[in-house]
Amino acid sequence: MSIIQQLFEDEKLANKDIKQSLRFLLNEWEDIVDAWQIRAWEEYRDVLRLGRKTRLPESQRQILWKVFDNVRGKLKQKKMITYSDMFTELANRISNTKNTLFDYTIVDEAQDISIAQLQFLSALGKLHPDSLFFAGDLGQRIFRQTFSWKAAGVDIQGRSRTLTINYRTSHQIRLTADKLLDPEISDGDGNIEQRGSTISVFNGIKPTIIECSNTEEEVARVGRWIQKRLEEGLKPHEIGVFIRSDEQISRAQKVVNNVGIDYIILNNHIDITANKVTICTMHLTKGLEFRAVAVMACDDEVIPLQSRIETVSDDSDLEEVYNTERHLLYVACTRARDFLLVTGVAPSSEFLEDLIC
Repeated sequence: MSIIQQLFEDEKLANKDIKQSLRFLLNEWEDIVDAWQIRAWEEYRDVLRLGRKTRLPESQRQILWKVFDNVRGKLKQKKMITYSDMFTELANRISNTKNTLFDYTIVDEAQDISIAQLQFLSALGKLHPDSLFFAGDLGQRIFRQTFSWKAAGVDIQGRSRTLTINYRTSHQIRLTADKLLDPEISDGDGNIEQRGSTISVFNGIKPTIIECSNTEEEVARVGRWIQKRLEEGLKPHEIGVFIRSDEQISRAQKVVNNVGIDYIILNNHIDITANKVTICTMHLTKGLEFRAVAVMACDDEVIPLQSRIETVSDDSDLEEVYNTERHLLYVACTRARDFLLVTGVAPSSEFLEDLIC
């Protein structure tokens, strides 16, 4: 349990007037209070709780504000700050200087920027017109809730464009992966991304989607698929095997061991290694590319992850869980350039039905 979780649990135990769950308190802190760096009761009373569907009357907000204020005070006593605090402090210091730190700033994976991070970048760009360039894909948004960039100090309306040519993924893989997402995806400012307008510059093999009766069958079928790719001339390091969480790593290891080739388990400190198959969780696949990808262990309660669903305390949180889990599988599938296999054990993830249809 993190320090912040412990602080909120202590507050809930000490205050019987708190009707909301611990998960609700943590989400309200992360998505509203800490995210927007709210420091006063009046700010919390009047804030628009974008994305939060559970209504809070003023009387309930007053009770919750005492909790948030107490937590912030205890963090200060411990001489601790949150990541949002850090970026806010950096933004304030940059705003108070006349020195230009960078002439231009390029930001990739912009769809996963937090509010405080965006305000920090906004401060970087204020001293130099047209100095910020953002690149992102709303389909790959897996780390944060939607919020208004304009409200955070960066207005891109009328200054953005959607790139529609895909150079990395085959037409067949892209079409299959896009079934996981809505045809239109919008951001917090109403900018709409049309998924159907994208084209790929090359064709390939249609992806294979399989629901297996048990894990033994899945291990065998994924193994045969990998063996066939090797026989076709692919190198081991051109193959990736992805799973949702660390709990499924042993299933992926069993596949590669049965094929009889070396592998690495990718983490934040290990790079892809020549002549070794890469095994990693879906969250670590961002920015990677392989000629062949097997996304396995897509079982019911694995994706979407049941433990995330069970902690939901707000209708919008449940929608957000499903959306980010869909996007996570989308990211994993689109790491494949030429060959894609997606498998699960019955009952498999409901997302596999979308891929098949």
